[in-house]
Amino acid sequence: MRDFVIMTDSCCDLTDQMARELELEVVPLSLHMGDHLYQNWLDGRDIPFEEFYARIRAGELATTSAVSVGEFEAHMRPILAQSKDILYVGFSSALSTTYQSAVIAADDLRSEFPDARIFVVDSLCASLGQGLLLYLCVQQKREGHSIGEVRSFAEGTKGNICHWFTVDDLNHLKRGGRISAATALFGTMLAIKPVMHVDDGGHLTPVSKARGRKASLMALVDRMAETAVDPAHGTVFISHGDCEGDALLVADEIVRRFGNHDIHLNFVGPVIGNHSGPGTLALFFVGSKR
Repeated sequence: MRDFVIMTDSCCDLTDQMARELELEVVPLSLHMGDHLYQNWLDGRDIPFEEFYARIRAGELATTSAVSVGEFEAHMRPILAQSKDILYVGFSSALSTTYQSAVIAADDLRSEFPDARIFVVDSLCASLGQGLLLYLCVQQKREGHSIGEVRSFAEGTKGNICHWFTVDDLNHLKRGGRISAATALFGTMLAIKPVMHVDDGGHLTPVSKARGRKASLMALVDRMAETAVDPAHGTVFISHGDCEGDALLVADEIVRRFGNHDIHLNFVGPVIGNHSGPGTLALFFVGSKR
């Protein structure tokens, strides 16, 4: 059985250390800010996460770019040349054209490497939801499952990766067209915080509202209590838009309610953070449904 590599993109928001431990091949998306083009490496080598959020708070604007077909081919070709197969599990197609670039690159390379298997999975996930799906896929690989079996696992599991999040500043969602200007204005005036999730189609969707920041954070844990398959033992990921204190507050509440200590925290990377803004707090776990 040929060896295979699990590939993803930087919107998985895993720490660089965890991605290395999981032996993932990570392709970076890009961010244009000021006069510079930065690649969204997981270790923040081009633009540190704290610097990115400081500049956003200061009013700078940025635009983001998906991974191109050529960039995917440049990452895939050396792996295929080693007679290894590739399973790419990527950022939701509802939020980026990155997945479609991977599909085209895989199609192009199959003629060049006719013996290779190149599978492309649309995770319909974002941030550490995508990271959680990858983490689980790697566990499957390490248990000895084939590339086809891990691909089937990813397809069968992605609909159970729950994404619950809230934001501190509604204007970032307004600018990205996620909410109306009126909703942003009145929400800001009344200290209303949205409780949102990523739905079955991979889209960001408002679900409810909370009055005040702490209530919105606790609402995320309430959602976990409702649908988590194994709240006491399942792996939990939390990503944050430069608000580690709030992430630790949510983590503490999970420990208090469920006794779960398998909790991993990291930044929301700059590509997603450009749309959700500083103060974003997101909770990810395996649930009975999204």
